[in-house]
Amino acid sequence: MTALVELRVLEGPNLYFPRAAIKLTLDISGLAAASEDTAVRFARRIGLRSTRPGAPDSGFRQQFALRAVARLVRAVAKESGTSSLAVRVRPTSDPHQVVVAYPWKHRGRSQEMGLAVAGVLDAVPADDVEEAVSAAAVRVAAAEPGDLPRTIKPRIPVVAVTGTNGKTTTSRMVAHIGRVDGRVVGWSNTDGIYLDGELVEAGDYSGPSGAGRVLEHPEVELAVTETARGGILLKGIGLTRNDVSVVTNVTADHLGLHGIDTVDQLAEVKAVVPRITRRSGWAVLNADDPRVDAMRHVIKARPWVFTRTPDSPAVREVLTGGGRVTTVIDGWVSVLSPNADPDPLVELVDVPMTLAGLSRFNVENTLAAASAALAVGIDRDVVVKGLQTFLPDAEHNPGRMNVFSLGEVSVVVDLAHNEAGLEALVEIMNGVRRPGGRVLLGLGVVGDRTDELIEKLGELAARDSDVVAIGHKERYLRGRTPEELETLMRAGAERVGVAGVPAYPTEVGVLSALVGQALPGDVVGLMCHAEREEVYAWIAEQGGTADDPETLAAKVRVATGKA
Repeated sequence: MTALVELRVLEGPNLYFPRAAIKLTLDISGLAAASEDTAVRFARRIGLRSTRPGAPDSGFRQQFALRAVARLVRAVAKESGTSSLAVRVRPTSDPHQVVVAYPWKHRGRSQEMGLAVAGVLDAVPADDVEEAVSAAAVRVAAAEPGDLPRTIKPRIPVVAVTGTNGKTTTSRMVAHIGRVDGRVVGWSNTDGIYLDGELVEAGDYSGPSGAGRVLEHPEVELAVTETARGGILLKGIGLTRNDVSVVTNVTADHLGLHGIDTVDQLAEVKAVVPRITRRSGWAVLNADDPRVDAMRHVIKARPWVFTRTPDSPAVREVLTGGGRVTTVIDGWVSVLSPNADPDPLVELVDVPMTLAGLSRFNVENTLAAASAALAVGIDRDVVVKGLQTFLPDAEHNPGRMNVFSLGEVSVVVDLAHNEAGLEALVEIMNGVRRPGGRVLLGLGVVGDRTDELIEKLGELAARDSDVVAIGHKERYLRGRTPEELETLMRAGAERVGVAGVPAYPTEVGVLSALVGQALPGDVVGLMCHAEREEVYAWIAEQGGTADDPETLAAKVRVATGKA
């Protein structure tokens, strides 16, 4: 068994360093099982003169291994000609695996060092550990240097948006405001690369390649990049810096993948984006999310927080430190600056995305987008106009809280891919439901979520709706079977007393079934991930129309009894 589990080249800022790095996942079973005598000889060879490695396979041995692996990398680097090298080592959920990372200037030699370090660990149980370290250093010194990092230094302002929920909507809003300002805007997100409002390349470009593709276009004057956790972990961020960063929130999603098992670890990944915001720029942070608010303490940029609560302690701290705050005062989106009166920008009822202030999540997205647009230098009047003209429809924000009318039945289509997203979808459904109307929900999940999360989504869907049915996403099974996912979702539903949840093979299928049993005043919601265009087409074929702001406002008034 080889010690090298994975060698990954990170092309730009990442979880470990603000520049390109090599990430190694190493199996330390050999070092964990080695005799104390062998462990001591190994430690002395790499410069750990006084150490107690502990008994084989003990907790003390694991702690020793973390320290020893870091020292091994430094020793091989030094003996091969590198005078100093920063190294980060982290444990994983597997006690026999560790992650080690170090920056790189030359791809070939740095990769060779990773292979050489793994080779030393392979030799640890044997008697020639000292010779293995020397051979590793010779091997690295003889390697071809290879290419330099291709991390891009931006020539134009960049707004980088990350978070668990809301990053696509927020980035679209910022891009829209930039276009209202007359700028040529390029932006990348989970749908593709957009240039001045036109899709020029379809695909998921929320990783490092998206930012690079946007900046390839010389006519772009403002770049807006959606930055997802997967790209940060697997490739690093493609840019050396950003001018304005936005972190919308951090909630449980994609846990158990790529060594990220907890929400706190996920927050650390998201924090990479504001950590590389230039010192003279702004980091826009959600002060209502404790993990995001804590990022104020790791950034170099100036803090600009957004919050629904103007009395939040974070507001006082940020203003005292010279930062900015965007909040809601008497129903107005307002900006607070040190030693100044609040600046009321626009009433929430005049921002279509908030559904007259009904959508808590889109209120937060509005605050974030307004903050980012102002922070990047767009005039306040332009920001107001942009907020007033960005609509929750398939043109401006496809797949995110799109509301339609099918006769007297409302249909809400949203990605809703995790707990927070599902809660937001249900919030909107209830917000447009007539008194006495029902909530009918099309539930669906993607296969790379944990069993616990899939069951939880089934539980929430059954608890918060009057009728629930499953619609599968065949393109997103990701190693699971439909039957397996059904079992998990139904188990969650049964926890709240709902049994026999029906299932349909497609998202269009479950939507059709639910609409078919809906009554006037009911609301049908669909967790739509795989068949967005097909869903839009089906709604149009049934005579459905997208709700304009006036129609939405009327539905909200009826739902709240204010009509």
